[in-house]
Amino acid sequence: MKLVIAIIQPSRLESVKEALTEVEVFRLTVMDCQGFGRQKGQTEVYRGHEFTVNLLRKVQLQIAVNEDFVEPTIDAIVKGARSSDKGEIGDGKIFVVPMDDCIRIRTGERGPEAI
Repeated sequence: MKLVIAIIQPSRLESVKEALTEVEVFRLTVMDCQGFGRQKGQTEVYRGHEFTVNLLRKVQLQIAVNEDFVEPTIDAIVKGARSSDKGEIGDGKIFVVPMDDCIRIRTGERGPEAI
């Protein structure tokens, strides 16, 4: 079992959800978040004063998957989140971390069956 964490542009959320549906990944958690990387924020003008916004709005997806679904999930996220054929700075990141256990609260099931 793995936990796939993806940080993407908010505008790409719908296309990522569509791509995940195509590979039969239907369960995910979506959170609003802020951060910056190579983009290093952006400069804005407010009432004639220029200032830099260091933290940019992003969306974080958390998807628990069984081993068979790890690569299809990653491929779907890349397909849906990439801005163009080659991609652009700010398209996002994907992290894959091992998941020791999963418990479905309603039934008490554990492990891969609970996902």
